[in-house]
Amino acid sequence: MIFFLLLIFCFYLPFQIALNPAEGIDLASSRVFAIIIFILWLIQSLKNKRLNIPFSAQTLLLISFLAVNILSIFYAENLGWAIRKLLFLFSFFPLYFVASDFSGNTERFRKIITFLFYGAGLTAFVGLLQFSSQFFLGLNSSLELWQKISATFFGSSFGEAVLQYSSWLVGIGGKTYFRAIAFFPDPHMFSFYLEMLLPFGILLYFSENKPVKKILFFIISLLILLAIILTFSRGSYLGLIFGIVASLLIFKNKLGRILQLIIIIGLTAIIISVIIPENPIIRRFSSILDFSEGSNLGRIENWKKSWQVISENPWLGVGLGNYPLAIKPSTTYREPIYSHNLYFDIASESGLINLSFWILLIVASVLGYIKRGRAKPIYSGGAISLIIFSTHALVETPIFSVQILPLLLIIIALSTNAKSKKIS
Repeated sequence: MIFFLLLIFCFYLPFQIALNPAEGIDLASSRVFAIIIFILWLIQSLKNKRLNIPFSAQTLLLISFLAVNILSIFYAENLGWAIRKLLFLFSFFPLYFVASDFSGNTERFRKIITFLFYGAGLTAFVGLLQFSSQFFLGLNSSLELWQKISATFFGSSFGEAVLQYSSWLVGIGGKTYFRAIAFFPDPHMFSFYLEMLLPFGILLYFSENKPVKKILFFIISLLILLAIILTFSRGSYLGLIFGIVASLLIFKNKLGRILQLIIIIGLTAIIISVIIPENPIIRRFSSILDFSEGSNLGRIENWKKSWQVISENPWLGVGLGNYPLAIKPSTTYREPIYSHNLYFDIASESGLINLSFWILLIVASVLGYIKRGRAKPIYSGGAISLIIFSTHALVETPIFSVQILPLLLIIIALSTNAKSKKIS
């Protein structure tokens, strides 16, 4: 039953219906779902007197990361903001233990990533329909339609903030485009979700023997890749480049020349796209290194401010959730002030030691996947996924997303190999 609920959760994750338990409070249904799954898992474990806990570097580092975040709230100027973010982290943290319970079973591992991949494929299809609608309905009509649809998924308060600080539109070559977002609040989180699951989908394709399922995995992978491109998220483009490089290194002696050839063609296409800017996608990609471009200038300025905050508060930071106040004391909770860099955000709010815990957590998870991937290549998809995530995180802060954090915790959990412990 627990495994079945986890599979449903994995498929449902990108379709976040918001709950409104009280005026001004938006509660993502996945937070409730995650807690229910954990409680049921714990009850079942206690009943069976068997508790599967991964006594691993990942577990130690994840607990250390959360512990320092708890400690940092005592330095927070606004305790309420710190507690809200802490509750957010702890609402998903138990998923780590539930997912790790199935990390040692390759068949169940495959089912988990398959359900995650199917959910990503469906939301990618929705994103492509949403992007295409602007060419049939017109840009304004398409925006109005999606604002109405998104209210169900964002909630009232958060939905207002999303629309107020919207990044749904992008100007390229004098034209404005409605970026692919599906049911996500912005194209960046949408691209994060898709790109983290694309490596698993490709490996599912190469490891599948049934022709129908093989074709299905191939089609979904194409849909996901196209949706990523149409988010016009340059961070995702950068992440995919590093993912390709990582694939070449990991699979050079594993999956033969065909996969290497596909990866090399993809990498060559990206390089050519940068050299020959002929369309909106290529123009957007080529602007990654344009340091005179507006959003790039904005990010550099954000990084400078973040570094100043870090240099003044290196050990415990300014407190979880309190970085915006360090930059703008008059800011409100929903105002999107952050570093546009996950590593700067962690260091500025909870200190450099906690940043070290985070980096080591990702490294330990990548190494765990690489080690297990030597025997079964399907596990290596996790290493590539985390490398893509970590690269994209250089220009965004995704861990406080109701879609990205649980996905990340599941992927990290599956890099372990939980051992059953008898409860006396």
